[in-house]
Amino acid sequence: MHYFQYNARDLLGKQKRGKVQAANKSEALDKLLSQQLIVIELRELNRTLNKELSFGKRVKKKEFIIFLRQLSTLIEAGVPLVEATGLLKEQTKDKFLKETLKYVVNDLVEGVRFSDSVENHPRIFPELFVNMIRAGEASGELDDVLNKMAVYYEKQYDMRQKVITALSYPFFVALVAVAICIALLVIVFPQFTGMFASMDAELPAYTALVLSLSEGMQKYWYLGLPVLLLCAVFYKVIVSNPKGKLFIDTVKLKIPVLGSFYQKAILARMTRTLSSLLESSVPILDALQISSRILQNKVMEQVMKECYETVEKGDSLAGPLERHWAFPAMVTQMIRVGEKSGSLDGLLHRAADFYEKELDYAAERLKALLEPVLILVLSIMVGSIVTAVILPMFTLYENLRY
Repeated sequence: MHYFQYNARDLLGKQKRGKVQAANKSEALDKLLSQQLIVIELRELNRTLNKELSFGKRVKKKEFIIFLRQLSTLIEAGVPLVEATGLLKEQTKDKFLKETLKYVVNDLVEGVRFSDSVENHPRIFPELFVNMIRAGEASGELDDVLNKMAVYYEKQYDMRQKVITALSYPFFVALVAVAICIALLVIVFPQFTGMFASMDAELPAYTALVLSLSEGMQKYWYLGLPVLLLCAVFYKVIVSNPKGKLFIDTVKLKIPVLGSFYQKAILARMTRTLSSLLESSVPILDALQISSRILQNKVMEQVMKECYETVEKGDSLAGPLERHWAFPAMVTQMIRVGEKSGSLDGLLHRAADFYEKELDYAAERLKALLEPVLILVLSIMVGSIVTAVILPMFTLYENLRY
């Protein structure tokens, strides 16, 4: 994407200056014309001037949420938008957000709409946020929209933290299990090699197998990191391909226990996003398009695209959802009832509340279920190596008896 500096006038003859982001000059011109601006001058900016904003790191979710909450409070208190943004620019601790807000303040001073200004910084302000702000500006309820956005991103942040917390425990236990097994095979098991060699008897097949594994790990330990890197590259290659990404995302949804947890997280995000957009009077086609891009699952994303095409033709939104296994009957029924009653945003809001609560319960159940399973797996892994050490002892004991 490129940045273009423009000098224009609105229909009342008022001068407007600012920046617009577009793929080319023609697209930039179309964007400005859609805003009912008469373009006087349009030139592309030096790309290096915007390099940090285009390719820099993203702002932490928590910092962005704090910014939204403070901005909504200031606007609600009657502080002008340009002053509120300038005040938050001085207060924020995030250097990247501070630098971005400096550009936004300059745009606002020059008469650029807030939605157009933040649209120029997609790594800071997501598409969902930009469209909600645009709807708030059109309805004159920017303070209400900002408050809704703060609540929305707080809920998304809390949900993400719950998912991370629920999955971090089994991941940590699995990591410990693998580390213990490697330590037993590489450090502990070799201590018994001399004893096995001194035994005038053939080692049990299982012990010989574990011994070979131990010797192989000691000799070729340096291959461990390249193998892991190769696996990571292989995974990246698969997910970069649309068919491969679709396969991986399908597997994620169908994994026992974890698949259901993952599905609830996506449904909560989808219904919350759709309800927030529709409540702010964003057109349903735009809402579907934006929602499909934040699901982070190719399977459900494809269904949402089918919904877009269906609604565009004038048919029911619930149709494609009812025909797909990834969407439970409760969601589809609520959407169908919402369409008939004209209260789709309200029912989607209820569905979002339901799945967020379900996600809480699922996280607790997941931890309760996985804890004994992981302990059992760890015990079996360690026990298998200990068994390989004990088996030759019985052979030695038998030789001593006879």
